[in-house]
Amino acid sequence: MKTLNVGIMGLGTVGGGTYTVLTRNASEISRRTGVQINVVMVADRNIEHAKTMTGGGVAVTGDALEVVNNPNVDVVVELIGGYTLSKELVLKAIANGKHVVTANKALLALHGNEIFSAAQKAGVIVAFEAAVAGGIPIIKALREGLGANKIEWVAGIINGTTNFILTEMREKGLTYQDVIGEAQRLGYAEADPTFDVEGIDAAHKLTILSAIAFGMPMKFDQAYTEGITKLAQADIQYAEELGYRIKLLGITKRTVNGVELRVHPTLIPEKRLVANVNGAMNAVVVKGDAVGPTLYYGAGAGAEPTASAVVADLMDVARLANANVEQRVPYLAFQPNSVADLPILPISEVESAYYLRLRASDKPGVLAGVTKILADRNISIDAMLQKEPSDHETEANIVILTHITLEKNMDAAIAEIEALSATVGKVTKIRMEELAK
Repeated sequence: MKTLNVGIMGLGTVGGGTYTVLTRNASEISRRTGVQINVVMVADRNIEHAKTMTGGGVAVTGDALEVVNNPNVDVVVELIGGYTLSKELVLKAIANGKHVVTANKALLALHGNEIFSAAQKAGVIVAFEAAVAGGIPIIKALREGLGANKIEWVAGIINGTTNFILTEMREKGLTYQDVIGEAQRLGYAEADPTFDVEGIDAAHKLTILSAIAFGMPMKFDQAYTEGITKLAQADIQYAEELGYRIKLLGITKRTVNGVELRVHPTLIPEKRLVANVNGAMNAVVVKGDAVGPTLYYGAGAGAEPTASAVVADLMDVARLANANVEQRVPYLAFQPNSVADLPILPISEVESAYYLRLRASDKPGVLAGVTKILADRNISIDAMLQKEPSDHETEANIVILTHITLEKNMDAAIAEIEALSATVGKVTKIRMEELAK
């Protein structure tokens, strides 16, 4: 039986899970691929931990460069994270003629164009299923399963931390500040949760999905990113009353004017399956012109769910390592000479429906003034909810759902509404998506 020798860089949560799955399921994997996949070397700063986990059966080093330069290693698995040292190691591995498997979404979102170009010239495979949505095979679905389709849009819950927080806020009536500490205690959120709660992690993943869906370079620097830290409990409650759930979505759409690439809190009709994805789970909806909307659901993180995707990539490498380059699936699904530098729309040019919440004096004519401002900018109202003030209050909360309009028109209308003497404070704006067609 043919063999494939693997070196793993980083034996933390995912690296440890990968080693466990590879060794536990070795027989099943070789039956499927006809190749025996052997881990011959691991690198981790905690050498004693690595030796304990591997049981002394493989070479262990504290220097990842030794894995990259080891002539007996056919495939380098990069599970270090970050995008400085990992970039150097991956490019060096490629230069040494080694295939690469990585779960590093930040590395690919920021440096994927350079890495794929180098890999193409070297004739090696770079596989990255685990970089997006953990154990959900969304990369393979986009690159292969939906290959007959012209992808129209992709929308997903691709960050488990924020989905856990929003679920707790909705189900228990808690505020963001109430939940973030619990998320950290349970290990869903880092000590510094900025990358998760501000939408940066989701934007890394969305950048990869968008590039594959539409055959374009990675454009993370042009992604619009808005997190959940300013989301109020009141908005989650009002959305529920109106038949919606709020989720942090990554959304990318192909339009006649360019590609939308945006991450932000979004109202989704509660009847949609994706609106009912709770806790730390992930889900991605892909709309193809032939197949229609398709949903992919599962664990977006964790040792063995993510390891499932890493090992699946290793199995693909085992099958295709000796194949002609032309027979392999291209890195971004489209042939390299067909990748198109499509423009990314600024958020001001995006069309969406909107949820608006404002606080205004409870007196005649206020609502008429607000609706006139919207009408003057051709923004039509779909639904409205007015909460009467309590006995000692003189102000009321007004919630308005609009039909689709340009973001810049909505922002201009909001500026006028905030300038009204009856309006108190800022208007809350949250985008809405039907995710149906």
